[in-house]
Order: sequence, then structure tokens, then C-alpha cells
Amino acid sequence: MAKRKHVAQEIKEFKYMGLSFEEVSKLKLEEFIKLIPSRERRSIKRGFTDIEKSLIKKANQSKPGGFIKTHARDMVVLPEFVGKRFGIHNGKEYVAVDITEEMLGHRLGEFAQTRKQVNHSGPGMGATRSSKFVPLK
Repeated sequence: MAKRKHVAQEIKEFKYMGLSFEEVSKLKLEEFIKLIPSRERRSIKRGFTDIEKSLIKKANQSKPGGFIKTHARDMVVLPEFVGKRFGIHNGKEYVAVDITEEMLGHRLGEFAQTRKQVNHSGPGMGATRSSKFVPLK
């Protein structure tokens, strides 16, 4: 029998554009927006709306793991949001999302889907006469 070598797996440290999360969290907003994609960069350069400003204020005041409800699906995930729990509205209810480092630069709405997958069953109300007699397997 061949002996197997036990190789310890390294835990890969998260890097955002070559910077660790600690380095990214210390950046000012002007320096951070140089790292994010152009669409999000232009959105932040135009300035935050009143709703987005209040969301940033709530995020800064809340404790880690605190639940912050919001309708601002187009808000870009900033470093101060990491570690917080957001309730993002999907049009019907609030979807609980824990913000991690990998979500930086994305929008909140990307993590709360607005449509559900449809599972069709047998023919029901409004079906034509011929389609009601589909044999079940």
C-alpha cells in the first residue's frame, strides 16, 4: 500500500482587487470607488439619494448581526455593510441576507430574487377541454 501524505488545506484569504478586506475597509469612499466596476462607480459619483444616505446611517449605527430592512435594492454594497444583516425587499417580503466580503461592489437587489421558479402541475382552471385529459404517468 502506498502511503498518502496528509496535506493541510490552506484557507484562502479574501482579496478585493488585490487588497485584503482590512485594507479595503480603511479606504475612504473616493479611494474605494476607484476599485469597483464602472456602473457602480458612476452611481456613487452621482451622489447618494436620501434613502441611501439613511441606509448608510442605519448601517453605521447598527450592531454586527443587526437586521436592517430596506427597499433600496440599487444600493451598492460598501465596506461598512460587511458583517451586517439586511432585509432586502423583493416586492412581496423582506429577504434576509448576511453581507460578506465577496459581495463588495455588487448591488443589494442581486441577492434578493424577485421571481420564484414556477412548478406546473396538472391542468386546472381555464384549461381547454382537450388538455384536461392528459394521462398521468
